[in-house]
Parts: sequence; structure tokens; C-alpha cells
Amino acid sequence: MAQQHLDPPTDPTAGPCGDALAGYLRAQATEFLRALRQHRETGAGGGPPAHGGPVARAKSRVGEESRPGENGTDDTGDAALALRRSARRISGTLHTFRPLLDADWSEAMRPELAWLSGTLAREHAYAARLERLLLAVHRLSGSSVFPEQPGAVAESGTGPRSQPGVPERGNLTVGAAKAGALLERQLTLARTRAHSAALQALGSSRFHAVADSVAVLASEVPLTPAAATADLRPMAAAAEERLCDAVAALPLITAGHPYNAEALIHGLSPDPSSHPQDGPWHQVRLLLRLHRYALEVLHGENAPVDVRLLAAGQALNRHRDASEAAAAAAAAARTPRIAPATAYALGVLHADQRHEVEAARFAFQQSWQRQTVGTP
Repeated sequence: MAQQHLDPPTDPTAGPCGDALAGYLRAQATEFLRALRQHRETGAGGGPPAHGGPVARAKSRVGEESRPGENGTDDTGDAALALRRSARRISGTLHTFRPLLDADWSEAMRPELAWLSGTLAREHAYAARLERLLLAVHRLSGSSVFPEQPGAVAESGTGPRSQPGVPERGNLTVGAAKAGALLERQLTLARTRAHSAALQALGSSRFHAVADSVAVLASEVPLTPAAATADLRPMAAAAEERLCDAVAALPLITAGHPYNAEALIHGLSPDPSSHPQDGPWHQVRLLLRLHRYALEVLHGENAPVDVRLLAAGQALNRHRDASEAAAAAAAAARTPRIAPATAYALGVLHADQRHEVEAARFAFQQSWQRQTVGTP
């Protein structure tokens, strides 16, 4: 009698293995190379970043961007964003699934990808920070960035108008104009330097070495022999467990209250370092990102969208942006020989951004404690 069932039965409960990991890394490497080609084709080696006034930036925020083809900044920005996106995902995947990858190669690649992603992110971060602070200056001074008469402020260039009938904001409005100008000078200078640093990085031998390694990754993933049959789910579960442990250490009960008096601790400290409460929240943001990338590896293109994780990530992004904006306002207030009205406006601006930090923590607490809701 002929023997049947020569092949071992397939385990229906088996999870994704090394092939899924290799496919994900190859896809992200391909996206990296595509973004790099787009970045070169758009003439990314141009001059310093363009910047307009607060009204121009505010209009750009609500959709009045320049049309494609008017300049290369939009395409270049999209390409740089795609480069950062792929670099983050490759680096995060190497971290989560490092037991299945060649150890020496993985440990050499991760810091280089982190360097590239961080270098490319600074220019965008400074621009977004400046826009956030200038919009807050207008809001807190009682003036509107969008005047009722079209072009009344944008064309005259006279800056924000004071709102009649609110005399108690008069001093703030006067100081707000100088505070906005000071912030614009400082952050525009920082943005220009970040732009130059990014251009230098993209032309360096260090970057070319990273690009060569990613090009090799697009065709050949250095997996260990055990990766072929290894289940990826335990390593993804470990990433989720690290996230849950970090969230458990957060003061979520405090974040559930509308006002956190402890957030004022060290508010007047001369130490320019970040707020002592912010570090654990920033760490949770990074761990949440690693958890999301691990889910992408497990499920591939059919990964369900977890609304709970999406809302939590958006809240943590707002927390990071507000925290950095508050630090920028505090740094500007330390500028020597500024007028008292300017210093007062910067103090109000700092307090406003710390309030935004607390609002983001409250939003995270509300979203995290919901039941998991997914969309197909």
C-alpha cells in the first residue's frame, strides 16, 4: 500500500514566520529607495527653507498651500517624510525582532537609521513648532490670524490687530508682537541650520553607506537560520507588554483630572532641560510606535486599524509637540535684555502650551482606557 500524508500537517495555529519579517523589511527598504530617488529628482540640494509670516503659515495649515510645480518644497518635503517613515520602520523592526536577524548587521544598522531619521526630522519640527507658537500668540492676544476683510492683515503686514473691548489684554497684545518676532527669529535660525545639516547629511559618505545597506536589504534580508520556522507573535507580544508596563507606570489617574497642579513643579527652574514629567510620556510614545510596527509585520497590508491605538498615538504626538513648544517659549524668555511685556507674553505662552500638554495627557488617558475597537 502506498504511504499517504508524506508531508507534515500544517499547523492552523502557526503564526507568521521569518518570511513575513523578510517581506516587510524588503518592502520598507524599497520604499526607502523610492523616496530617495524622488528626493534627488526634486532637486533637494536647493537653498534654505522658505518661510513666510504667521498669516501665510496659518493659511497653509488650513489648505491654502502652493500648487505643485510652483516650487520643489512640497515634493521634497514629501520625499523626506517618506525617507523618515521607512527608516523608522526598518529600525523599529530590527529592534523588536532582533533575535531573528544577524546581530552584528542589525546593531550596526539601527543607530545609523536613527541618526538619519532624527537629522531629517529637525527642520520639519522647527517649522511646525514655530507655526504652533505663532498661532497661539495670535489666539492669546485676542486677535485673529484670519481677518474678516480678505488680505487686510496679510497684505498690509501690520501684524495682529487688538480686539476692542478687551483692555486687560492690551499689554499682552503689545508683548505678543515682540514675543512672536523673537520666536520667529530664533526658530527660523534653528530651522535654517537644520536644513543645512540635513543637506550635508544627505551628501555625506555616512548616508551613502546607509543607502547601500538599505539597497542590499531590499534584495536580501540577513535572517538567522532559526528565523525560517520561528513564530513572530511572541516577540510582538513582548513589544506590547513593554508598552503596557510603561503605560501602567504613568500617572493616568492624575491625567484624568482636568487640572494637574504637579505640572507646575520646576516651572521656573533655570534648568533648560525638558520638563521632568514629560520623559515617561515620550517613552510611551516610542513604545507605542514599536508596537504598531510589530502589528504591521504580523498582519502585513491587511493589518486592521486599531482606533484605540490611533487615538492614543495622536494624543501622544500632541503631547510631544506642546511640550517642545513650551520649552521653546521658556528658552526665548531666557533671552537677555528683553522687555517686560515680551517676557510676560512668553510666560503666558509657556503656560498655554503646558495646558495643552495636560489636555493631551487627558485625551490619552481617555483613549487608552477604552476597549479595543478595530476597523476592517
